[in-house]
Amino acid sequence: MTEDRPRIVVTVAAPAEAVWDALRDKEKIRHWHGWEYEGAEGGLEEEIDLIYFTQVTADADGGVLTLGSGDEFVVEPAEGGSRITLTRAAHGDNPDWEQYYDDVTEGWITFLHQLRFAVEHHQGETRRTLFYSGTGSTSPITELGVDLEPAGTPYELDLVGEPAKGQVWFTSEHQVGLTVDAWGNGLLVLSHIPPSEQKPDGASMAILTLYGDVPRDALDERWKTWWEARYPAPLDLPG
Repeated sequence: MTEDRPRIVVTVAAPAEAVWDALRDKEKIRHWHGWEYEGAEGGLEEEIDLIYFTQVTADADGGVLTLGSGDEFVVEPAEGGSRITLTRAAHGDNPDWEQYYDDVTEGWITFLHQLRFAVEHHQGETRRTLFYSGTGSTSPITELGVDLEPAGTPYELDLVGEPAKGQVWFTSEHQVGLTVDAWGNGLLVLSHIPPSEQKPDGASMAILTLYGDVPRDALDERWKTWWEARYPAPLDLPG
């Protein structure tokens, strides 16, 4: 039932061909999808292979990419550049993943805005990332004093002991993205799901995307100390 399938729409200030390429070139996918990690099953590299190159149907002429999961991307020209529309797979298509359905939807919101950021501002550039997750009833958005202003609004705040400024990149029901000048024009995405029957302890995440010679280890040490004091229990993430 299509009415039960969430749709995520993101406009990118780039030609549709460039956005399609960012979805089909494995090296370019590494510049925006998820975050860096190593794992017993291959980490990010294996995840990219599984999601974007296993049992997928790609129609380059029509700009339609259907993943093995049933999620469908449509890339098309639009005013200002191009538009990506992601329609999620129907509920119940994969019973093993049904408990993570909303988490995956939130993940796609994050990743499509990371794609937009990479395509618009860092074509061909290598990123570095830091990732934190945990449970807690208070949003890191609130803890950090982030104002949920419209996209494009400039901001200045203290970001875990570091003066930061940039612009609001995007906002959604549970997320906010901020560009961070001091991170080589990087990106911070914060997410918080309040406590509910499905997630009684709440769920919070942060993804830091860095470019250039930003001191990653020092940043990680500062953020890890701040994060673990507030969100001590790691999330049970899909994957």
